[in-house]
Amino acid sequence: MRTDTAPLIRLTDYRPPDWLVETVHLDVTLHPTETRVRASLALIPNPAVPPAPLVLDGDGLTLVSLRRDGVSLPADSYIATPDKLTIPQPPNRPFRLDIETVVDPTANTQLSGLYRSSGTWCTQCEAEGFRRITYFPDRPDVMAVYSTRIEADKSEAPVLLANGNLIDSGELPDNRHFAVWHDPHKKPSYLFALVGGDLASIEDKFTTMTGRDVTLRIYVEHGKEDRADYAMDALKRSMRWDEEAFGREYDLDIFMIVAVSDFNMGAMENKGLNVFNDKYVLASGETATDGDFAGIESVIAHEYFHNWTGNRITCRDWFQLCLKEGLTVFRDQEFTSDMRSRPVKRIADVRTLRAAQFVEDSGPLAHPVRPAAYKEINNFYTATVYEKGAEVVRMMQTLIGREAFRAGMDIYFARHDGEAATVEQFIQCFADASGRDMTQFMRWYAQAGTPEVNVRTQFDAERGIYTVTLKQSVPPTPGQATKAPMVIPLRMGLLDKNGRELPIVPVEGGAIQRDVLVLDKAEQTLTFGGMTERPVLSINRAFSAPIKLVTDLTNADFALLARHDSDPFNRWQALQTTAIRLLTDNVARLRAGGMPRADDNLIGALGAILNDESLEPAFIALALTPPGEGDIAREIGRDIDPDKIHLARQALREDIGIRLGADLSLTYERLASADPYSPDAASAGRRALRNVALDLLAATGSSPAITRAADQYADADNMTDRMAALATLAQHEVPERGEALDDFYKRYADNALVIDKWFSLQAASPHKSALDKVRGLTAHPAFSMGNPNRVRAVIGAFAQGNLTQFNRADGAGYAFVADSILAIDPKNPQLAARLATSFRTWRTLESGRRALAETQLRRIKASPNLSRDLADIVERALG
Repeated sequence: MRTDTAPLIRLTDYRPPDWLVETVHLDVTLHPTETRVRASLALIPNPAVPPAPLVLDGDGLTLVSLRRDGVSLPADSYIATPDKLTIPQPPNRPFRLDIETVVDPTANTQLSGLYRSSGTWCTQCEAEGFRRITYFPDRPDVMAVYSTRIEADKSEAPVLLANGNLIDSGELPDNRHFAVWHDPHKKPSYLFALVGGDLASIEDKFTTMTGRDVTLRIYVEHGKEDRADYAMDALKRSMRWDEEAFGREYDLDIFMIVAVSDFNMGAMENKGLNVFNDKYVLASGETATDGDFAGIESVIAHEYFHNWTGNRITCRDWFQLCLKEGLTVFRDQEFTSDMRSRPVKRIADVRTLRAAQFVEDSGPLAHPVRPAAYKEINNFYTATVYEKGAEVVRMMQTLIGREAFRAGMDIYFARHDGEAATVEQFIQCFADASGRDMTQFMRWYAQAGTPEVNVRTQFDAERGIYTVTLKQSVPPTPGQATKAPMVIPLRMGLLDKNGRELPIVPVEGGAIQRDVLVLDKAEQTLTFGGMTERPVLSINRAFSAPIKLVTDLTNADFALLARHDSDPFNRWQALQTTAIRLLTDNVARLRAGGMPRADDNLIGALGAILNDESLEPAFIALALTPPGEGDIAREIGRDIDPDKIHLARQALREDIGIRLGADLSLTYERLASADPYSPDAASAGRRALRNVALDLLAATGSSPAITRAADQYADADNMTDRMAALATLAQHEVPERGEALDDFYKRYADNALVIDKWFSLQAASPHKSALDKVRGLTAHPAFSMGNPNRVRAVIGAFAQGNLTQFNRADGAGYAFVADSILAIDPKNPQLAARLATSFRTWRTLESGRRALAETQLRRIKASPNLSRDLADIVERALG
């Protein structure tokens, strides 16, 4: 259904389902254009609600037949439309309803429901895709036991998969065959999965903590089996970690992953049969970067962890989406922290949070972690639900401690296994485990916006008293003009002038437990006694709360923290804060017609970090990387000029490259390795630092640095180093740039995932010719509007990763992206809506760009027949 309006769905309007489904028997006969779906539903009236009509959801369905308890229903006893099936007067008793529908998988370009892509039948049912397969009460609180029989031509689909365990299979006449799968665990319809196609696989075994053997199988396109080994290894490590960290054991005889190339999401956690975008499965040192390997590890873990946090315990309604997604992101972050480096992972996660969620929180698309209302649920798979949702779980662990947190998780699993739960039920488990009142903490789920904490310090030398005053505020957001104080746990420390930790002994203002100060009022003041000198405050260590922190610390204070803070995150943050202060000042200077200034203290601190052999190379690489253009824009907040931001950041990168050039060159040469490529964290960290050094040296534009980058590109024995060198060259208008780009395409033309990198690199280039280049790329033979990965690699990379050229002063960037969105929307509304979020910061731009961006948003809004997905985003963006 396509419309420019959609009803507003409110959390407060929730009511239990009128009808429940005990079992679902599906019989699916696969055909490219006429797939037959026979669904047999064992329905029972919900005893908790009054008798009601039976209303089943549909979306573009064609009904073939309808029977109740084996008897065909008269046409006047039901109402069937493509989007709904209603039986006004069903019997007030359990009965079986047999529904036959026909769907066209090949024509399903939305990639929701059952679709066929590259010869493979595949499903994607979250959030509301099952209704595109058969009529059903398509809501997460209707949980049933599923059995699925699949039949197909054996030559077209020799592999037939569905949820659960395989219980039967066999041959049929005319080169056909069938398979029957049974999932003994109740699940909502959004977790249903079916795959049919000609696929290869790799197989392994896992023995659970109670001694059960589980078959592990990953399905990929033929010839790509060797590129799934790392994903298999990540899966086995995820399974073991979940047993050790949370006591969670896998519960079926087989766990399967299928990698497909056309997929709207990263992956989907369907029970026992996870369907993945192949970019999060396929990897080898020759074709994938260290970042790709880390992404595979994280996403494999995330989807596996959903087996308990999302599948065994699901969400009552889509307002509770954070209950599965935020919690599972927290779990996958903890897994990666244990597999790799906890400090480096924490910094990486915070960078992601600030770049995506802080921006979302400060604009027209802001919404609470648990929204109060929505028009289109597909648009609420957001950074707020995922990343901020994870931070809220992490804060709860900080508040009550790891031991009580684990006890709360154990209560949650025991109390709600097999249920569709709510956020309130989840939080109550931790209140019960810790004895802490969590009422005020629930505001994190209800209030949108990033809290700002203003910290002011004062030292009374005569009395030896150090005073810290904290004020919190949450800015207005759409629909929420005023906010109540939040519960904000702040890890803190005090350092002396030599960087040594001082004891934290508050004499007034409340106790600090486990070095955590809990700010739960609009304003609080603490005093610390016994001070012989003014200490330096280190606060919000490990980013213990997702806030914007404003302090009165001086650059000298931050220099001391950068050199000596025992908390790695705050060492990194001290450098970032110093750099941001310099960069925002230089943006103002450039806009006034002046020149950027340098900061000796910052360069000195960076030099000290670079030469500190006690630090992890991956940490040093992060410390040496200046804040991104988006970080600078977010700090400025309004009247933003992207061109000046770009110039200010480039000036800082050049200054670092010149003044630390000798040390950067030594670092680059020292970290050269003749060892075979390995994606392990230590090796990846060394490559990261070496490539940051290369990029900063090349930022000077010197011929030797450009030559060094070109040599690295040519000589690289792995994709990480080759891609890093290419990315460095791509920033410079030099002959080596074009030569390397041409060579890269020739080398990898047959590898779609690698060519996505080639597309993205050019689309994100800050050069003024970028828009013309992107237009050309959309006409490239390898580009397809029907492949979400390719669209994201070109149009998405331009709109969301190219601050200067998307925000061109002439508005041409906005017009191009708007044209692309309108072209994509009729075929893939979810993809179009995601691209439209590129305009979410338009109100923060300077007046000329702001007007041009608004013009394009209004043009999109005025276009006829917008999908609900796109219309919702544009309406909210315009406010």
